[in-house]
Amino acid sequence: MAFTYKGVRQAFRWCEPGTFLMGSPENEPERESFGNDETQHQVTLTKGFWIADTTVTQALWEVVMGDNPSHFKGEELPVEKINWKEAQAFIAKMNGLKAELKLCLPTEAQWEYACRAASTAPFCWGDQIDSTMVNFDGNYPYNNGSPSEYREQTIAVKELYCNDWGLYQMHGNVWEWCQDRVGDYPAEPVIDPQGPESGDSRVLRGGSWDRHGRYCRSAHRSLHDPSYRYDSFGFRLVRGHELQSVRSVRAGQQPAGSHAGGARGGQTGDGLRGGKEPKGMLDRFKDLMK
Repeated sequence: MAFTYKGVRQAFRWCEPGTFLMGSPENEPERESFGNDETQHQVTLTKGFWIADTTVTQALWEVVMGDNPSHFKGEELPVEKINWKEAQAFIAKMNGLKAELKLCLPTEAQWEYACRAASTAPFCWGDQIDSTMVNFDGNYPYNNGSPSEYREQTIAVKELYCNDWGLYQMHGNVWEWCQDRVGDYPAEPVIDPQGPESGDSRVLRGGSWDRHGRYCRSAHRSLHDPSYRYDSFGFRLVRGHELQSVRSVRAGQQPAGSHAGGARGGQTGDGLRGGKEPKGMLDRFKDLMK
């Protein structure tokens, strides 16, 4: 699924309902032993969701908001220096233009579910990363890995590999704001968690271009005041559930290691998988912002 606004296109991937282990096992190398809780627990998401295949680009931010606050400039680079409140302002403006979009930030559980793409390892591809896979400070590799390139800035949102569900750079490049406030995890299984109802700080996920490898793990959690901005803070969009019956795209159908720009899984040029799609609602979705 995708929308186009003033010539800028944003594609989304479908994540089916499912159950996964959120957080990290106690024996995961370099897991958080203090600070933000990573207690591993079972999470069930009862509703599927559409999640953007990339973080919001500077091109999309500019056509919607009319400015570009980013430190590193480039249309296909992620917009950064965005705080949580500004991400919400962008979302409100988009939804004001077309209420059918029903955009929001992902919950922390949605984010980790999509990032892992069914993996239980520290990263969606396995136990180790380097700078050919993730944009991070390669001078500080994960778990005694070999040093690799430190680019010292953001890169284009599709420059590196996507995960098995077609989502780009959920590890590294920029931290991604989530909807949730920060809180400790429960030990028992939970359903559709939304985070604490009160608290000041909001969750950021994924690590960034200037952070060590350990911070890019699927389970790592960061936090900041919602008014704080930095040149490694961006965000990714999620759509509401109302269109989930339009097309049942099963998560995990993409081949592992799909690369930016490559054809994947019979996908068409419109970001839809091959085969017939329902008429009417799907056509309206594709044209929402044109």
